[in-house]
Amino acid sequence: MAGRMVEKRESIMRGARAVFGRDGYTRTSVDAIAKEAGVSTRTIYNHFENGKAELFRIIVEEGAVQIHDAQLDVIDRWLRKVTDLEDDLVDFGRAWVEPLGTFPDHFALVRQLRAEVGHLPPELLKAWEEAGPLRVESALGERFQALADDGMLWTDDPRQTAVHFLQLISGEIIDRSYYGALPLPAEEVSSLVRSGVRAFLRGYLPR
Repeated sequence: MAGRMVEKRESIMRGARAVFGRDGYTRTSVDAIAKEAGVSTRTIYNHFENGKAELFRIIVEEGAVQIHDAQLDVIDRWLRKVTDLEDDLVDFGRAWVEPLGTFPDHFALVRQLRAEVGHLPPELLKAWEEAGPLRVESALGERFQALADDGMLWTDDPRQTAVHFLQLISGEIIDRSYYGALPLPAEEVSSLVRSGVRAFLRGYLPR
């Protein structure tokens, strides 16, 4: 019985993820999720008392945690030991943007979230930021502070430094690929990342 309950819940989650990613939050109905998942609306409310809002929050938070874990792994693998600052940051940057293609369902949700930000509950946006982006920025900021302590970078606000870095290496890639929906050629990604790293270093090399 417990196994069937878990399986049913997972079916609902898969269905909701597909519908939210396709139609967004405001246009999605519990009926559409039920049809996609192959269950009744009553079954959805049995598992998720607050219906659509609860499902969307859980799905967005779970996706944010997945991306968070993947990005922390990238930080650890590529910035644990830095010897050639520019080349190592470029390698890190290329690895950083890979999840755009690795987690398409999550970034489909992020595209919808960005498009509908004015119609979403503020607490949902806050939960998403705290589950993923803010934690990752803090972790990267700590690594940049360590590089500053070693005399390789200058920073007076490590988290803000991390934000600047991420915008410079991935902002254009995210915009032009629509969060990975239309992937850019690998050579173009590498060129954009290196250009971003060089702009970053012009502002953050030791003074």
